[in-house]
Amino acid sequence: MQFRDLEKQYEVLKKQIDAAMVSVASSTHFISGPEVGALEKTLADYVGVKHCITCANGTDAITIAMRTWGVGKGDAVFVPDFTFFSSGECPADEGATPIYVDVDARTYNLDPLKLEEAVQKVIAEGKYKAKAVVSVDLFGLPADYQAIRAICEKYGLLLMEDAAQGFGGSINGKKNCSFGDISTTSFFPAKPLGCYGDGGAIFTDNDEWVDMIRSLCVHGKDTSNPNDPNAKYNNIRLGKNSRLDTLQAAILIPKFKAFTDYELADVNQVAAWYTEDLKDTELVLPTVPEGFYSSWAQYTVQLPAGVDRKKLQAELKAAGIPTMVYYAKPMHLQGAFAGTDSAAADCPVTERLCATVLSLPMDPYKTKENVDFVVAELKKAL
Repeated sequence: MQFRDLEKQYEVLKKQIDAAMVSVASSTHFISGPEVGALEKTLADYVGVKHCITCANGTDAITIAMRTWGVGKGDAVFVPDFTFFSSGECPADEGATPIYVDVDARTYNLDPLKLEEAVQKVIAEGKYKAKAVVSVDLFGLPADYQAIRAICEKYGLLLMEDAAQGFGGSINGKKNCSFGDISTTSFFPAKPLGCYGDGGAIFTDNDEWVDMIRSLCVHGKDTSNPNDPNAKYNNIRLGKNSRLDTLQAAILIPKFKAFTDYELADVNQVAAWYTEDLKDTELVLPTVPEGFYSSWAQYTVQLPAGVDRKKLQAELKAAGIPTMVYYAKPMHLQGAFAGTDSAAADCPVTERLCATVLSLPMDPYKTKENVDFVVAELKKAL
């Protein structure tokens, strides 16, 4: 069994994906081909924002958002402690100080109460300027944006939605990648909408930021005259080499159609099977609040106290069932932040989650038989 069965997905979509790849190879328009613009329009329309700008990966997307806002030395950027390293790495790489905030024990997302406490503390201490919040849609579930947005408005903070795992999720019909002043996502192959390499995208309704974002994606080029063939040689700022290549855009177009036509619905059915089969166990199951919709990048449970996670994983592996741990170490305890103010976070929920979470095999192509087998073996191992 595959943890996320990309082989099965390719088998189902092989005809469309192969045709897309051959078309790009035949055209030889490998960089900034027409498929890139077509994908950007499709994604912007789906999410419900004015602008989508694709880039090389999800990490670059966050960095470019930070740079667009001028985030830098002396700024505090509030980041959930339970997340992938990029969420805090990118503001830190711009010179800012990530302030790590604890998460909700059931949704795994930023805890608004803890966020406001952290903001108030930074303001009271006066060492840093409270600048922005990076809110992560972990495992596919949107964060509590009604509460988080209110806090940002109250304290004058910019809101960046890190939807690397969350594309396709929504709250009362409003899509992930539309909740931030700038929102970002990743097309890493294992993400809900993944390409066949690295890729990312940036979303915003702000007309003034779009030219800056596009400029930063291509070496800081002058974007004031898009029809000027020499514009890319007129570099008006320091930028990055961060473009989504045409081949990846072409692959994403048929994958997006499958994603919206049936994959989102099917992965939610798989999650429902897991939840039904596991409801009589001592596991803490993931929660989807009323009105929220998850794209289920992962199905992550919390193990009971006293369970040896490594031993459990070994037993499941012996039965042919792969599992993963997202994440084994809190952000504030990462070695890169040792000795900095970022390491001073008080996040007991995150520390407990890091010791107990376990992600089960999950994708839209899992069958009821697959789920029943995983659950039976998991119960046996427990």
